[in-house]
Amino acid sequence: VQLQASGGGMVQAGGSLRLPCAASGDTLRRYTMGWFRQAPGKEREFVAVFRRNADRTYYADSVKGRFTISRDYARNMVYLQMDSLKPEDTAVYYCAADQGVTLSAITIWNQYDYWGQGTLVTVSS
Repeated sequence: VQLQASGGGMVQAGGSLRLPCAASGDTLRRYTMGWFRQAPGKEREFVAVFRRNADRTYYADSVKGRFTISRDYARNMVYLQMDSLKPEDTAVYYCAADQGVTLSAITIWNQYDYWGQGTLVTVSS
């Protein structure tokens, strides 16, 4: 599967952005889909995931209640809705997919085989 993330940009603190991730080459129904981010000088970190089969979502504590992950099977898309953005949310955001990632490893970025190219989100104070 090939992934392409978009929708990044600059927004003021308190604002919102929605990041789409388009998939091609295979149906997203086969994959657990995640969003990760990487701020300058920091390691890539988990943001949110939509686990296949179980159809459940999980969020990092830092974004819980502000971000929402969703997917549209008809369009073969996954989205990250980001509300109440904070300057500390500034990062490059990546969508990722994997078929075999286990629940215990679902928040670990290097357990995902497929990645989009990343989209930069900048939140100004």
